[in-house]
This record gives sequence, C-alpha cells and structure tokens, in this order.
Amino acid sequence: MTNRLADETSPYLRQHRDNPVEWFAWGQAAFAEAERRNVPILLSVGYSACHWCHVMAHECFEDAETASIMNSLFVNVKVDREERPDIDAIYMDAVQAMTGRGGWPMTVFLTPTGEPFYGGTYFPKPTFIQLMNAITDAWVNKRADIDNNVAALMEAVGRTALVGPAADLVDEATLDETARVVINAFDPTWGGFGGAPKFPSTMNLDFILRRHLGEPSDELRRVIDVSLDAMASGGMYDHLGGGFARYSVDAQWLVPHFEKMLYDQALLARIYLRAGLSLGEPRWLQIASETIEFVLTELCHPRGGLFSALDADSLDDAGHSHEGLYYTWTPREVHDCLEPELAKDACAWFGITDTGNFEGRSIPNRMHARGRFDRPDHIESARQQLLDARAQRRRPGLDDNQR
Repeated sequence: MTNRLADETSPYLRQHRDNPVEWFAWGQAAFAEAERRNVPILLSVGYSACHWCHVMAHECFEDAETASIMNSLFVNVKVDREERPDIDAIYMDAVQAMTGRGGWPMTVFLTPTGEPFYGGTYFPKPTFIQLMNAITDAWVNKRADIDNNVAALMEAVGRTALVGPAADLVDEATLDETARVVINAFDPTWGGFGGAPKFPSTMNLDFILRRHLGEPSDELRRVIDVSLDAMASGGMYDHLGGGFARYSVDAQWLVPHFEKMLYDQALLARIYLRAGLSLGEPRWLQIASETIEFVLTELCHPRGGLFSALDADSLDDAGHSHEGLYYTWTPREVHDCLEPELAKDACAWFGITDTGNFEGRSIPNRMHARGRFDRPDHIESARQQLLDARAQRRRPGLDDNQR
C-alpha cells in the first residue's frame, strides 16, 4: 500500500510513499481535511539528502505505532524544502523564533488555517509520541494557550518579513565593528567560527576577505588562511572526488554529515576562487577547480540544469543504509585497488588507517599535512584509481530537483 505521496514528483516526497502515515502534500486538500476534523496539522519539512530526516523517518514515520497516533490526532503534511523553499522559509522563521535554532527535519504544528503554534526539528520516537499527546491535550483543553502562541509567532514572523534594505550605505565604523565581531568568533586553531557542529560560514569569510583586500591586515589574513586550509584538509572536503559535505560534526572539519548540497558547492567554490585569485594561492584555486568539476560531473543534468544534492547515506551489500559508507575506506580496500607500494603511499597521503576515524573506517583527509593539496603524480594516479573503484559502489541517492 502506498499513500498520497506516490504520485508526487519530488524525490523526497516519494521516499515517504510507503509510510503508514496518511501523508498529504502541501495544498488546500490538507487544510480542508484539518478544518473538517477540527485537528491540527503536523507539518514535516525535509529534503532527500538529509541524514537526520532519514533517521526520524525510520524511527517514526515508518513505525506503525507512531504512524497510528499521527493519523488519529493530526492531518499530516510532507514538504520538500528543495521543492518549496518558500514554505520552508516561513515555518523556519517560526521555529527559530520559538526555539532559537532551526534545522531539518523540521516539525511544526499548525492550526487548520496554517498558523504555527509549536515546532522543533528532529524528535526520537518516545519524545515525539509524548509531544503529540501534549499537543493534542493543549488543542482540546488549552486552546487559549495555543491562540496566544499563534499570535506571538505571527508577530515574530511578521517582523522578519518586514526587514528590508537600509536607505543608506553602511559606514566604515559599522564595517569595522562587524569585522571585530566576526574575528572574535574565529577559531584560531581550526578556522571557521564557533564550535561543533561547524558550518563553513562562507559569507563571513567573504566579508573578511573583502576587508583584507581593502586594507590588508595580518589578523584578517590569518582568518582566511587558517579557515580555507583547515576546511579543505579535513574530511568535510572530498579528497577523491572534489566538493564539500554540508558541515562538520566536529570543530576540526574531520567528520562531516556527508550530504553534498549544490548551494554549498556554489558558495565554497566562490570563496576559494576569489581568495586564490586575489591572494595568489594556487592551492585554493585547486580546491575551487575540483569543486566545480564535481558539480559538472555529479550534479549536472545532461540536458541542462543542476541537481540539488547527493544523499549522506548509501547501501551496503546487504541493502542496509549507512551514513558515509560511499566515501570511507579501509586499508584493505585501498590495497585491493592499488599495487602494494602505491597503496601504502596512498594510505599515508589520505590518512587511511587500520583504526579509522569514522565507525572503524577512514574518511580521506589531509589534516596531518594541512594545506598541502598538490598531489605528486603517483598519488594523483592513486586518487583516480580509487575514485574509479568508488564509482562501482552503491551510490548515494540523487535529489533530481533541478536548479
């Protein structure tokens, strides 16, 4: 049996067509059904390459007990943020106003007319069931509290919608103060800003680069040098196939969430290209070139347009899904692909060890030689052979929403 999502065009929605949840796609039919039953809407927003979306789907949406509660208490709506970024943006503003943070999967409870009154991101099954029962209790017995939440959230979302460009250009004093705030958040050891989980923050880097080019500063230059070298040396960068994963779960950029998003490639290729050209650093131009090559090879539709993302997870030989399996290696797997001496050199170059750095396997990286990306000929030959061998593995899912 399949649900209403079976006929949708979105890869993410079709991933949920076999759920026991009686999903609706976004549309008037869902709101009319919620009005008819006088129950809230449970809105779940995600995308096909999202690892934690898969986790919540497996724990909750594929689970008969959880699905039965969802079906009895709510009208359930699935949205693909790659297909409907407008809907995602509205309710992400609400979740951030409620919780101070956002992310995917995004879980939001709405009135039958679409106003949000509670939300969050990933919920494990026990917490999710408790939450659904609490929401229903509030809906039945504490409607005034829900009305107050709706009013506060709509006001917060309305303020966000009213934000517009300033009438005047930003003055130098404001730019200097902004640079100081960004520098104060800089991680001087590993680059980037703040702690784990760590996102590339390309807009911050682009801003710092522009300030440095306008008025050169050793302090600003260090932010660029440390960040760009560290990000491209860790496992967040794909040292075999080019391109970046979405973010790192640690502060060292070693272990990523392995989904590779089109928009991240665009932003990261731009900062590496600009920095490489303006500061005369060939190693950053190499990273930019390899990232662009990844997009043209892996995310380019043969008839034009670009695909949205590659999944974090892939299947093993037994058909079980594992995060990062496609991208990680053991020394034995390397030796199976290469001549003995070349395999030994490749393992040393890419940091592939018996102990591994991710669930007993190794994410290729250059953390032991930060910023040294220019591969000698024999390592380049090994990289290409390993890349060819990796292409024979079961590939991560492709989100074929086009941009």
